[in-house]
Amino acid sequence: MNRIKHIILAITLIATLGSCDDDFLQRDPLDQISSDVYFRTTSDLMLYVNQFYQPAHGLLDFGSTGGINYNRTVFGLDLNTDNFVSASIDARLNGTRVVPATGGGWDYSLVRKVNYFFENYQRCQDNFDAYKQYLGEAHFFRALIYFKLLRTFGDVQWYGKVLNTDSPELMDPRTPRNIIADSILADLDKAALYMNAEKVSNGLRPDKWVALALQARVALYEGSWEKYHAAGSPFAVTGADPDKYFRKAAAAAEAIMSSGRFTIYSTGKPDKDYYNLYVLPEYGTNKEVLLWKKFDKGLGIVNYRSVSSDFPAGTGVTKGLADAYLCKDGLPISVSPLFAGYTNINTEMKDRDPRWAQTIFTPAMPWEIKGVDTITWNQAVYSKLFNSSENSTPTGYVIRKGYSAEFVNHDLSGGTEPVIFFGYAEVLLNFAEAKAELGQLTQGDVDRSIKLLRDRVGMPNLVIANIATDPDWDFPALPPVINEIRRERRVELSLTGFRWDDIARWAAGDEYLAGKRPKGIFYGKSFPQNPYPNDADGFMDPYKTPAPNGYGFRIDRDYLSPLPQNELTLNPALKQNPGWVQ
Repeated sequence: MNRIKHIILAITLIATLGSCDDDFLQRDPLDQISSDVYFRTTSDLMLYVNQFYQPAHGLLDFGSTGGINYNRTVFGLDLNTDNFVSASIDARLNGTRVVPATGGGWDYSLVRKVNYFFENYQRCQDNFDAYKQYLGEAHFFRALIYFKLLRTFGDVQWYGKVLNTDSPELMDPRTPRNIIADSILADLDKAALYMNAEKVSNGLRPDKWVALALQARVALYEGSWEKYHAAGSPFAVTGADPDKYFRKAAAAAEAIMSSGRFTIYSTGKPDKDYYNLYVLPEYGTNKEVLLWKKFDKGLGIVNYRSVSSDFPAGTGVTKGLADAYLCKDGLPISVSPLFAGYTNINTEMKDRDPRWAQTIFTPAMPWEIKGVDTITWNQAVYSKLFNSSENSTPTGYVIRKGYSAEFVNHDLSGGTEPVIFFGYAEVLLNFAEAKAELGQLTQGDVDRSIKLLRDRVGMPNLVIANIATDPDWDFPALPPVINEIRRERRVELSLTGFRWDDIARWAAGDEYLAGKRPKGIFYGKSFPQNPYPNDADGFMDPYKTPAPNGYGFRIDRDYLSPLPQNELTLNPALKQNPGWVQ
């Protein structure tokens, strides 16, 4: 009878998976399934792990934004950072968040679910080699679950087994963040050991290299946090050892780079390839993309990225990001003779890093392409700026990156543009940054990493011995090479969700946020319906009235989120994060 139940359950789960209903695994409390009738086959393990792919869990995302809603996914996942803003001031950046009564992200339900897998997977009656991929995926997802908690709260509780409502461990204090980071990295060691070295499901499931890419990301994050939130900071780590994590990040990235499996996507078109990477129809054979999400109208799995991005809809790229792009001579705009100034958008983009115009719309870029003959240029959008909330942007810079001009993707019933979760460009940047933080970066290292990114767009290489001094460097106290690597990261990974994490781990709230306001284009005055004020120099200043003194971001508090009050009441061993009233 138990076996019959098992077969019926498996058939039901397979059928719901085939229907591609996004919440198919939410309907069944899989961590309550009797292990007597489940976990017997490789298919059981795969189906159980599938629940962690649900977009509602926010585990697979662009960097760090908390996840993508696949039904309304858009580019611009740096929203509410110094790269990309909306018409309304973000509460985190402005320091106006409050301690929540409940929730706030302090949730261990997914930890329990993945630990239930670990306590039962050995019941599988198949050969270990048949199911070890899914054991590796479970380690990968537990690492993602805890990395999200670590980024949000710092110290959290580490649970390595299934707990019940009366388990005494529920009353444990928080585990120090460096121990959490070590546990995450250990999970990823196991994930890399167990998962396939070849692409799994055409790159739609993680493999060994994705585990190492996440390991490089986590290690770089923790190493940077421990170095820049140093002794004396409210976020300082007891027993900090940043170099340990930088070495781990460099080693994980090096393993990927030395595998020979990955390259930067390029067809020899420096003015198009970077933009085209983010609007390709699929990534199954793309050697730059390690892990991605596929959409299929026939299966009812769609997104609305280009539909949602038809107009700026109250969002805008900031002047800070626009100014970060070098000129084509490899020099910053502060010293390059090629910089043509801010007279209009065409002069501003003239002779700049080609990624500028592949990230930010200009009037001469295609807005809609119907077939092979009909093209509507983006001038049609610029001519309508500020005549409605849909056409409004608080900065004047309209995002282009990730927007497909192909009209087929503007279907109100949804598009099929895929989503990149892990890419080789990030791996190269993580490698270069980790080596630079260790003081070990050589020109050869640069040539294997940053040069590849610049070659794609026809930009000069970064030459360590010949870095021009930029009077506008964000971190003048740091070595020039670190400033330039951070610039390269900001440009290459712009608007894909990494920016907040970078600000947090670099302890850069004072450079970018506290007392600062995002600015926009100089020529906002050329739009007669522009409702936003300008600053004293003529640049759009959207928050001039609501934040006259700049963002109220508190560098002694706002890098981490507050624990909810109910958890502090239930467990006296928990202590609130710095700066938040307990």
